[in-house]
Amino acid sequence: MPLERIVATALQIVDEEGSDALSMRTLAQRLGSGTATLYRHFDNRADLVAHVVDRVFGVVEMNGGELLAMGWEQALRTVATTMFDALAQHRNAARLMVEQVPLGPNAMALREHCVAVLLNSGFPPRVAAYVYATLARYVLGFAVQAERNRGAGQPDGAQVAAVFGGVDPDLYPATVTVAEVMPIPLGDEFSFGLDLLLSGLAHLRDQL
Repeated sequence: MPLERIVATALQIVDEEGSDALSMRTLAQRLGSGTATLYRHFDNRADLVAHVVDRVFGVVEMNGGELLAMGWEQALRTVATTMFDALAQHRNAARLMVEQVPLGPNAMALREHCVAVLLNSGFPPRVAAYVYATLARYVLGFAVQAERNRGAGQPDGAQVAAVFGGVDPDLYPATVTVAEVMPIPLGDEFSFGLDLLLSGLAHLRDQL
């Protein structure tokens, strides 16, 4: 059985039923085969997960030369937003990425392109490594939150207003003041935080 079909089916299970539903047994059942067929391709579930995660990274098609031409700030912004959009299409897959550091060929290529941009822009190797790790964790954290919000349902403005309506303004005046702008859409939070992250990196680079 082709590896491509197996991994695609595994990702479909994750998309439809959640990351916890993915197992060698459920995948074999979905494929109409035995688990022995799967063990010819994967040593264990962790190995399977690594392939599924890398398939998601494959959605993020980035050309190293184009990223270098953008400049480091625009390159990182493009990578972060594109990865966040990719995880929005496969929200349940975000939890799989928490289980292990992505080391598949697609993930490695993305890391290579980003770190190359940073090094080319004057960031020292140690700082470049920290920047990429921080950016990746930032995107993943928001992707996991997006998945949780979809499952639990994010409160709407009326619900939030009702909650803050019971807050004593004498004890929490600042909280009451900002209550009218809550809840902040997750996409807006992501963009705002990314702006702060990049502006902080620009300041750090000026100090190097």
